[in-house]
Amino acid sequence: MSEAEWQVTEPLLPLPAWRWGRGGRPEKHCRRTIVDAIRYVVDNGCKWRALPVDFPPYRTVYAFFIRWERGQFLDDLHDALRDRLRQREARDVEPSAAIVDSQSLRAAETVGTGGRGWDAGKKVNGRKRHVAVDTTGLLLVVLVTAASVQDRDGARPLLMRLRQIHHGVQHVWADGGYAGKLVTWAKERLSITVEIVKRNHDMAGFVILPRRWVVERTLSWICRRRRCVRDYERLPEHHEAMVKWSMVILMTRRLARR
Repeated sequence: MSEAEWQVTEPLLPLPAWRWGRGGRPEKHCRRTIVDAIRYVVDNGCKWRALPVDFPPYRTVYAFFIRWERGQFLDDLHDALRDRLRQREARDVEPSAAIVDSQSLRAAETVGTGGRGWDAGKKVNGRKRHVAVDTTGLLLVVLVTAASVQDRDGARPLLMRLRQIHHGVQHVWADGGYAGKLVTWAKERLSITVEIVKRNHDMAGFVILPRRWVVERTLSWICRRRRCVRDYERLPEHHEAMVKWSMVILMTRRLARR
């Protein structure tokens, strides 16, 4: 990280237990090197054991990665950065609309057979990540399932999680894969209007569809990080954390430039 990025990130990191008077000894390694090491793994896609010697031991870095993911400290960091970017653009902190989509990924050998599936449409054996973004393309919710899960089936827990976290979302745009009973279910159960943006049959070649290009651009942002190009994680929650870290890198660089 640059100095400007660290100035943005440092106030949002959780304080160690000894700073709260909960016992324990002071941390041996600097927080900045820990964050740099996690970002290095996400950006370069290397194994945890392959961390360069300039960083702390990989077991220490991995322990921080797990601790912040399970304690939801990563969610707090990600949401705080997103809220700050929305405020910079003169928008409300809580979004009122979202766009949903999914992306199938090939899974590495580290992904067990119980957590992977076959996507017949994309011809992909692995997992599928379902994302919901705001109208600027910033991530709101991510959910990782087996690739065999249909879009409309994976959208139900995704929209439920979206409703629990962001109560102000009332309108959602989606593609034709989400049409059907999901629209009625979302309206009756969650009070969310799902608008299907379909591609007309008379369209030829590449055509920008309203709102759908926003989430497609977000998926391309996530794939900039090599760890997110494929799914190497044994647990779906860990891949969700990798996606959030990729967006953290993007948002901290934006805030640092400004």
